[in-house]
Amino acid sequence: MPKINNRTPMINYTNKEYEGIREDLTQIAERFYPDTFQDFSEASFGAMMLDAVAYVGDQLSFYLDYNVNEAFLDTSYQLNNIIRHGRVLGFKNSGRPSTYGQVALYVLVPASQTGIGPDANYIPTIKRGTRFSSTTGQNFVLTEDVNMKESSNPVVVARTDASTGAPTFFAIKSYGNVVSGFFNTETVDVGAFQRFRSVSLANTNVSEIISVFDSEGNEYFEVEHLSQDTVFKTLTNKNYKNDNVPSVMKPLLVNRKFVTVFDRDGVLLQFGSGDELSADVIAEPQSISMEVFGKSYVTDTSFDPSRLMSNKYYGIVPQNTTLTILYRQTNPLNSNVAAGGISTVGSRIVEFEDISALSAGKISAVRNSIEVANETPIVGNVSNPTSAEVKQRIYDTFPTQNRAVTQRDYENLVYRMPSSFGSVKRCSVQKDPDSQKRNLNVYVLSEDPQGKLSNSNSTIKENIKTWLNHYRMINDTVDILDPFIINIGINFVVKPEPNSDKFKVLNDCVEAIANEYSTPLFIGEGLSLSRIFNILNNVPGVNDAVKVQIINKNTSNYSNVFFSIAENMSPDGDTLVCPKNAIFEMKFPEVDIKGKLR
Repeated sequence: MPKINNRTPMINYTNKEYEGIREDLTQIAERFYPDTFQDFSEASFGAMMLDAVAYVGDQLSFYLDYNVNEAFLDTSYQLNNIIRHGRVLGFKNSGRPSTYGQVALYVLVPASQTGIGPDANYIPTIKRGTRFSSTTGQNFVLTEDVNMKESSNPVVVARTDASTGAPTFFAIKSYGNVVSGFFNTETVDVGAFQRFRSVSLANTNVSEIISVFDSEGNEYFEVEHLSQDTVFKTLTNKNYKNDNVPSVMKPLLVNRKFVTVFDRDGVLLQFGSGDELSADVIAEPQSISMEVFGKSYVTDTSFDPSRLMSNKYYGIVPQNTTLTILYRQTNPLNSNVAAGGISTVGSRIVEFEDISALSAGKISAVRNSIEVANETPIVGNVSNPTSAEVKQRIYDTFPTQNRAVTQRDYENLVYRMPSSFGSVKRCSVQKDPDSQKRNLNVYVLSEDPQGKLSNSNSTIKENIKTWLNHYRMINDTVDILDPFIINIGINFVVKPEPNSDKFKVLNDCVEAIANEYSTPLFIGEGLSLSRIFNILNNVPGVNDAVKVQIINKNTSNYSNVFFSIAENMSPDGDTLVCPKNAIFEMKFPEVDIKGKLR
């Protein structure tokens, strides 16, 4: 063991900040260099050197602590690092949040030769991808084909001949689902073969990838993970007239595939590592030919993609080609729209059964006659989740394991529903206390055009139910419900410090409470008075928070829910207890928070 020199200073490794490092350096200089270094005045060269070294040491200590914290999910702060930790645990960050809803579509069709009804040859199918816009400029796209020939569609006389009174045009109404945003295309040139090639999109407001093709016409399919070799492709149902099902889902074996990685910096497409010669595909038909009793449909349980194919190269990677990537780009601003807000038809994508035998003039008239209106609000989650919310979803993802057993599993799956089917701001799953069986009540909320809490529309609820049905236990039943929105206000009294600016202190108190509750609470989450007291006491210039009072806002412009504050306080008077089927919301912080000075 080497001998310790008497001049070796005893280093205090707990001093990592500027003041501690400078103090240690000063003590070392005084102890070991008393003859060389004697001037410790503020304006001396030695003091400047001590300040510079302490400054550098403080920075190095900060970055070291920062890097260590970012290496763990619990202490990570940067959202992109949190998402990377989540991918290790099976969490997939979704694209930009979307709003979802239903619109009514109208079209004028010329009358038949008999005048009894519309000419069936001129009744179009409004195709998926048709664009609409609202009065405020938000864009929406049709997510499905809408066949205006449906027998259930209402038909009324729209125009008549002025002389004879015979119908000349009929109006047909139908409904279709829309999602916020519009389709956009990017082309990316890729060079020589590269394993696990990554392709980034220039646009950051991407919600989902629609399709990827190379110059040779090969299609690349999106998968959950590169080891997945089977996807479900939607095909047009040729027997639509008989079974009334517009499309069929077909399992498809693929070797050209990619995964998507969404973060705040953009979207990344990750491909496999094989080329045309090495990407072997060995199918095992017997693994899917076995009958699964009790099921008339295909699920991940009865259809195991990992058993269908053996591919050690994780698919074919594109090389020396040009990729054409079609994706849905969402609006950068709020995409929620009130009822009647969608009124303009952008691109009209229509289809006729036998267009060659039809009049071009009548086709153009039918195409230009298409109108749109939303009878119900288009709502959803318009804001990206915070870092804390993403962490919580990651924690819930790992134990969920793509199945719904516990109530937290159901909540996590609701948040993980693809954004193309809509999204929700808040979700809570509770066991129905009135049911003898395992019936679960799923409470969901969206946001309105002003970013305030709002009930989700029926389309989103139906999509959630369909989505959960894929993962739920066979004996579980699920009901999608609206929780009660309880609007509250906060009144407070504080005692300012003697020499403080009274008006500034009051404004800072209001702003501190507003910032704290700018993010909505969770369904069933109570409100702590001690938390509000701490917020007020930490405001500069506040000597003491004297009083905090919570009131129920149920007048006009608020929800009509009456909630007794006194009857729902905890025994210690500290917490306002929230029912499990309700949520507290401070709807207008600028007027709902009122303070006084004592």
